[in-house]
Amino acid sequence: MESPLAGPVADFVRAVAPALAVLDSGLPADRLERDVAVEAYELVAAFIDSDGLHTDDELWALIGAFAPLMDSQLYRATPADVRTSGLLAGKRAWLAKPSLLFDTLVTADRRNGTHHARSYYTHAMRLAHTAASLDALTTTAELDALERFRGTLLGVLERAGVPRAGEATSAPAAEPVPPQEAAPQEPARPLEELLAELDALIGLDAVKAEVKLVANLLAVQRLRRKRGLNVPDASRHLVFTGNPGTGKTTVARLLAQIYRTLEVVEKGHLVETDRSHLVAGYVGQTATRVRETFDRAMGGVLLVDEAYALVRGGENDFGREAIDTIVKLVEDRRDALVVIVAGYPDEMAAFVEANPGLRSRFPRTIHFPDYSTDELVAIFDQLAAKAEYRLDDEARAALRLALDAAPRDRGFGNGRLARNLFEQAVAAQASRIVEIGEPTDAQLVTLEAADIPADATVR
Repeated sequence: MESPLAGPVADFVRAVAPALAVLDSGLPADRLERDVAVEAYELVAAFIDSDGLHTDDELWALIGAFAPLMDSQLYRATPADVRTSGLLAGKRAWLAKPSLLFDTLVTADRRNGTHHARSYYTHAMRLAHTAASLDALTTTAELDALERFRGTLLGVLERAGVPRAGEATSAPAAEPVPPQEAAPQEPARPLEELLAELDALIGLDAVKAEVKLVANLLAVQRLRRKRGLNVPDASRHLVFTGNPGTGKTTVARLLAQIYRTLEVVEKGHLVETDRSHLVAGYVGQTATRVRETFDRAMGGVLLVDEAYALVRGGENDFGREAIDTIVKLVEDRRDALVVIVAGYPDEMAAFVEANPGLRSRFPRTIHFPDYSTDELVAIFDQLAAKAEYRLDDEARAALRLALDAAPRDRGFGNGRLARNLFEQAVAAQASRIVEIGEPTDAQLVTLEAADIPADATVR
């Protein structure tokens, strides 16, 4: 049986070797291809060693892919031979920094305006995901290694000024656009473009890391599924916790598209709902409302905001009926949609405990922390730039004072607060500008300290 690594390795060699030839190395083509095959070997060996397990499935795939390409100890070797020789011991260290070959391509791209390093990145990530897919169970160590490797290469590309996919179209994080329940008609967006949009969001570092772990795991599972291999049955539903305005809806919308790209759902749209749309006042109506909401979300993601409100009102409240129906539909339609329940941390813990079926169906929680003052200023700047305004130094200082003074209690407005402050500042500036006979362009676009509301407690 052909190694599952054979195709990705061949594609890597075909993509990277010609780039080296363009650099006028003077080496024959077969030598260049061998050097690139060695690079691919180092990459795959590092990922196999990332969790230290070196399973038979991993080692047979390594032997099958590279023994025909390289004069090495892999020729006629078995997994036991590879383990005994210590051939992969310490290989994970290879991932700690960019390789010499990658650095060479980046330098050439920066000098010549080419895109060879981007091609290396694309095919290297495919190799990395394939290596992580060799076992039925992908470990956390492998997922962490995938994200560190991606971050290392992207960091080099960014410092070299090489744009990444989707960079020009990244959306601001401050406030989600109005919900769209209609399924998008456009083709699924590339995963790299969606991850670039995720990275462009202000703050949320821990959230981004969690989402990338989810995306990497799903990408690996998709590879296994396409090869007809076993994929562990695991729930994809999520709990989002955090105060309002921390980007939960924005990230849910991106996740819906990521799920579509990775073939978890068919459409990738987001449907938002809450207690008021799910719970009715008469017996039997609540279950119908919940089913209708699930029907709209089929093929996409259903976001239940303030889900904890469903457990309020006691045992006879119809919210309990809604929870029971949600539990049943989450199980019955587990292959057709993903459900995210969101709300304040303590209340969401109580919600998950409200029904024995919720804990197993919502095993992963992603917490969205409040934004820092620096992050809120950045969100304000982003909103201002988009609307062609700017803050002068005094206005920026006034904004920071207002944000620092805002109580960071339950219900702190976060991104919504930044948006409210921006809208109030624009309104105040307009009232000031109309008193000027013929304002200059600079006056029209500049927000001053007097325009910034002193009270930043707007919810």
